[in-house]
This record gives sequence, C-alpha cells and structure tokens, in this order.
Amino acid sequence: MRADSPLRLRWSGRWSLTTRILAVNILALAFLVGSFGYLDSYRMQLIEARTERTAREVSLMAAAIAAAPEAERARLAHAFGERYERRIRLYAGDRLILDSFALGPAAYILRDPAEEPWQRQAARLLDRAFDRIVDGVRFPPFREPLDQSARAWPEITAARAANQTQVFVHAAPDRTPMLVSAANLHARGQNDATSITMLVTENARDITRTTRSERWRLALVIISVSLATVLLSLFLARTIVQPLRGLARAAERVKAGRARDVVVPRLPARRDEIGYLARALADMTQTLRSRIDASETFAADLTHELKNPLASLRSAVESIGRVTDPALRDQLLDIVQHDAERLDRLITDIAEISRLDAELTRTRFERFDIGTLLEDLVRAWSARQDIQGVRFAYARQQRGTAWVMGDKDRLARVFHNLIDNAQSFSPPEGLVTIALAADDRRVTVRITDEGPGIPRESREMIFRRFHSDRPDSPFGRHSGLGLGIARTIVEGHGGRIIVDDRDDAQSGASFRVELPLAAA
Repeated sequence: MRADSPLRLRWSGRWSLTTRILAVNILALAFLVGSFGYLDSYRMQLIEARTERTAREVSLMAAAIAAAPEAERARLAHAFGERYERRIRLYAGDRLILDSFALGPAAYILRDPAEEPWQRQAARLLDRAFDRIVDGVRFPPFREPLDQSARAWPEITAARAANQTQVFVHAAPDRTPMLVSAANLHARGQNDATSITMLVTENARDITRTTRSERWRLALVIISVSLATVLLSLFLARTIVQPLRGLARAAERVKAGRARDVVVPRLPARRDEIGYLARALADMTQTLRSRIDASETFAADLTHELKNPLASLRSAVESIGRVTDPALRDQLLDIVQHDAERLDRLITDIAEISRLDAELTRTRFERFDIGTLLEDLVRAWSARQDIQGVRFAYARQQRGTAWVMGDKDRLARVFHNLIDNAQSFSPPEGLVTIALAADDRRVTVRITDEGPGIPRESREMIFRRFHSDRPDSPFGRHSGLGLGIARTIVEGHGGRIIVDDRDDAQSGASFRVELPLAAA
C-alpha cells in the first residue's frame, strides 16, 4: 500500500493492534449501551398509557358516583378506592365532603426515602443517574397540601375551568409516579343543586418496577456482552497479535544480520492469512539464507579463480625483465596474453551472472516460437568450421506449436551454451541432437551428444559456479560459469534444466530444458 493511499492509517496508526481491536469492539458495545435511552421513552409510553386509562376510569367513576344515591356515595367511593388502590376525595365547592382514606385502610402509602433500606436508596440513585444521563423528563414533586380545601389543588381548578377530566403526573418522594386526576360531577339533592368535583390520587409504583426490571435485564445483557466482547477481543489479540509479534521479532533478527540463527515459525496448524504470512516469511528467510550462502561461496570461489591467473600473470611479467632469450620471452608473452584473455572471460561471465537476477525481474517477456529460435541456432552451428566435423540434427513438431513467454536473447544464450557444451564433449564427426516437443502445459527441449556422458553423482555439481570438469581441455579456456548462467536464466523463466541419460542407453549426455507453454 502506498504511503498516500486513502486506506493508510492516520491517527489510529499510533495505536497497537490490541488497542485497536478493543477500541473497535467497545465502540460497537457503546451503541448497545446507548439503548438505555430507549428505557426513558419506554417509561414515558407507560406513563402516557396510564394517564389515558386513568382519565377514562376517573370519568366513569365520576359518572357512577353522580348517579348513585347520596347515601351510597361514600360506600361506592371507598369501594372504588380499595379496588383500584386510589384515594378518592369529593369536594363541594371549596369544602372536602368525602375522603375514602377516612372510611377505611389507606389504599397506598407514600414511602419516606430516609426510612427505606440501602438497596432502595441505591435503586433511586441509579434512577437519578439514569435520568441525568438520558436527560429524562422530570415531573414536579407531589406533596399533600396542609390545607385540604379545593383551592389547594390546581387539578381541581383546571378540571372546573375546562369542565372535563384532568390528569397530572407528579413524582412521589421515592421518585415513583403520582397521578392526580380531577373530574366534575353534578349531584342533585332534594332542595338544591350542588357542584361537586372528584379528586383521585394514585401512586403508580408498578411503572417504576417495570422500568427498573427492564433496565436490570438490559444491564445484564450489556454486562454479559461487555464481558464476552473483552474476552473475544483479548482472544483475537492473542491469536493475531502474538504470532505477528513473533514474526516481527524474527524479522528484526534477520535484519540484524543473524539470519542463520533465526527460526521463523511456520505455524503449520493455521490456515488463515497469518499462517500464510508465517510460511511466506519462513520461505523468504530460507531463500535469503540460500542467497547469502551462495554469495559467500561465490565470493570465495571468485577470489580463488582470480588469484590463479593473476599469480601467473604477475610471475610472467616479473620474469620478462630478466629474460634475454627471445624464444623464452615470446613464451612468457603468450602466457601474459593467455592470462589476460582468461581474466577478461572471467570478468565478462561474472558480470553477466551477477546482473542476471536483477535483469530478469525487470525484463518484459514476449511471446515467441522457440522452434524458430532453435532452428536459427542449429543453422549457425552447422555452418561453423572449427568444430572438428561435429554434426547437428534438429527434430521438432509442427511449426507454431511451441510458444513461450520470455526474453528471446537470454534463452538463445541458454541453448547456445548447451549446444557449445555438447559439441565440445563430442568426438570428431560426432552427432549433437536437438529435439523439440510440446504438450498442453510445457515445452521440452532435449540436447544430446555422443560424448563420455556425466556421472550421476556429478549431475548437480556441474551447475555450480566455477565448476569445470574438462580434463582434456586447456586450463582456463572455460570459466565454469556457462551452465550456472543457463540454469539461472531458465529458472528465471519459470522452467528447469535437468541432466538425463540418453534414451537409447548409448554413451553421451542429455540436457532437458522445460519451459511453460505460453497461452495462445
């Protein structure tokens, strides 16, 4: 991801992964905690529903009491109050003429918070905190007036002014809802008509109990979800962060230059992205180790290979000044020229093999017919006069069936090296066979000679850099890098190069090059 990518972490990039996991999960939990605001709406809905129901019931009770004989009104008011747990008072004008609490036991008792146990005080403390958090509706406090006249009750004044039932909501001392209702009724006596108003008070504790019960259930859910969220976050942090930290520590040790001592955990039991990352890092570290070892070996071999011609060259140069024999001087000059050519050949091959990996990663591959390439190479080798009469035979499938993706010049160098190697080991008038075949997946090129062949124990060794197994060849004529260069190029094209026995069991070596077939 680029540094200016829109997905780049900005301010949150300073946090650890564990902190971010917890923050994201707790943020989601915060939305659940926000559902506490629903409880205030739920409580208000309960109060509104109770207010509407109370208005209807008080109107019906007022009608029933107004229709009853005057002697039955006290009994009927007491029955209504006892049945619905309400206090019913009748006012004639400004005077209290009937109180259901004076006719029997009180239908409800207003509780004094100071005399209640700590559990209820804690519950009221939670109620106040909840109302403050959600900014809930706060009802005016309810107080019994010392003056029991009608003018002390605003509800009676409102009912008489509107000539209909009025219901007001107050808060009792213990914060439970108090519903105060007033309704007019006209009771007619024998001699005169008197306007009577009924006042009904009710302590709706069930609303508070229902709200607290729902709040407790929601709190249990939130506590459970919070605990599960924290545990799952820690589990995720452990299963994600812990292996990542182990991989990061291993990478730091590799960066510090202790690659051989580092064991990168592969996490074989994990089949997720972290397991894939661990195995990729382990493979990368192994490849890095191999490349470091190869570089060190290459440096040591290079030093050894350069010292020999340099020592010979230095000895010849130092001797020329002291030699007076023209024949011996010419011989020393030939040694100087031979060593200079050998150094030039070494440096050229070393430069090419050193830049092969980098160039292959940058080279743009093109689709071409490898059969045509081989045909041109065979024609060029057949025309040479310095190969002791070695013959070349080329066998291929139908034209246009062996297409590959790659660098044409590099692959030409591969097959040039292999053909050169085959003809150099071939006896005079020997035959070098180049065979091309293709199937639905790969292209195979076989280059076979009639030379002494390659022992099985040496077939991998010949691809090592600076390795040359040519006892009959003049010393220094071959750098020992040709086959190493060929393998590097072939593997850079996604293929492989293998040494086999000849199919006809005759003497000779057979090199097999396999390359992926290019799609049409």
